[in-house]
Amino acid sequence: MIAVAMSVGVSSLCSAAAPAGENANDLAISLTAQKVSKGPDGKEVLQPAERAFPGEIVQYDAHYLNKGQQPLRNVEPTLPIPRGMTYLPDSAKPAPAQASLDGKKFEPIPLKRKVTLPDGTVEEREVPATEYRALRWVVGRMEAGGQTTVVARAKIVPTQP
Repeated sequence: MIAVAMSVGVSSLCSAAAPAGENANDLAISLTAQKVSKGPDGKEVLQPAERAFPGEIVQYDAHYLNKGQQPLRNVEPTLPIPRGMTYLPDSAKPAPAQASLDGKKFEPIPLKRKVTLPDGTVEEREVPATEYRALRWVVGRMEAGGQTTVVARAKIVPTQP
């Protein structure tokens, strides 16, 4: 599996790991962070996000290109959502296939958890997307010269005193 992890800090770094027999260097990754705001006309404007502050929304665009001569298998871009940021539900494109509450264990979206009610019964409830700590897309096979882009938005939350 090729797992690609991106830090969602404004100065983000990307990395890739590949299984034996595949060359992670064949997967070129570029990441762009842009602040999302409204222009004077009310339309959405994207600006470089060299610095971002609490309450601002940052859009991450990650572009993947197989620059090798052979297909890559099991390509799974992964975008961590660090503490201090919350994923904006339904902002990812294409929609990610999986999410995680700890950045390690991934499950299909929507995530669910069991909750014990005051009367002792247990029911399954959907976990709010704002609790997601990472997103994962299942790209699968990427042909030589193939490319894909994934996008997600997160909001910077105010720090707690």
